[in-house]
Amino acid sequence: MKKVRIAVIGCGRIGQMHAKNIQLHEKTTLACVFDPNDQFAKKVSNDLSVPAVEKVNEVFSDSGIDAILISSPTNTHIDFIEKSVAAKKPVLCEKPIDLDIIKVNECSERLKGNNIPIQLGFNRRFDPGHQAAKQSLIDGEIGELHQCLITSRDPGLPSWDYLKVSGGQFRDMTIHDFDLARFMLGEEPEKIFAISNALINPKIKSELDDSDTLMIIMETASGKQCHINNSRSATYGYDQRVELFGSKGMVVSENRKPHELKKYNNEFVDKREPYLNFFIERYQEAYMNSITSFVEAIIEKKPVSVGFEDGRRALLLAEAAYKSVKSGRFEKID
Repeated sequence: MKKVRIAVIGCGRIGQMHAKNIQLHEKTTLACVFDPNDQFAKKVSNDLSVPAVEKVNEVFSDSGIDAILISSPTNTHIDFIEKSVAAKKPVLCEKPIDLDIIKVNECSERLKGNNIPIQLGFNRRFDPGHQAAKQSLIDGEIGELHQCLITSRDPGLPSWDYLKVSGGQFRDMTIHDFDLARFMLGEEPEKIFAISNALINPKIKSELDDSDTLMIIMETASGKQCHINNSRSATYGYDQRVELFGSKGMVVSENRKPHELKKYNNEFVDKREPYLNFFIERYQEAYMNSITSFVEAIIEKKPVSVGFEDGRRALLLAEAAYKSVKSGRFEKID
């Protein structure tokens, strides 16, 4: 079977990871890469022995490229999505679509009637543990879902330069959890309550008007509840857990460690390895599974499993969360 030839736009940390995964995947070939920073593009080009094009429009005009993966800065996403669609090339774009919900809504209107696959990079849906939890719910093992609890804590603060352009914790970090919550709940949250603060570095609040620690409560029309808690710095590692509680039981998708060895002696019992400390390691399988899902949508001509509208709705939740922080009360989701 002919492999799907995918070009990668954006060769930073995430783009480099995606490029390697595309090269390794049994159903894809890395066609070329582009980055406005020549050094980034050349590194991937040299490491993976693929061409690095000089102008981004070469990616859209090349008839030998079947699909495009966008991992460039967020403010370029809408432009590159629309150019990919115009070139009739399926696109997998990293989150978020944009930091401005108005621009996202306008893009959504322009894309109406489009049948070119657009997949969003919400990789956590594709984590084997999270998927097993969802399947257990579908299979009725825990009965009717009552509560979804999501814990997401990073091992350390990102750089100050990153924080300045991230769009804020809700849009940058929590947006993954908003999507995961929608995935698990199976219905749209109707109202949200959020609190946030800068407990790790107070300057994040005083200088950037942002947060590093937050909690969220959401409720759907049927009464299902969801709790999300985020921290930018967990000293014990990258903390990623999902708990689904229902009328007949509970399932928990746990953290990942390098292995499950336990040690016992006269100084300690049940000593284990720390959690995986880097999101690319923690979600390695999820990232590869997301490419598999994208390619299957292309080959089988079926809808993508997480699309543009999912990205838009996750951003709507982020906007409502900011409103709640300011108002100090529950806010309806627009």
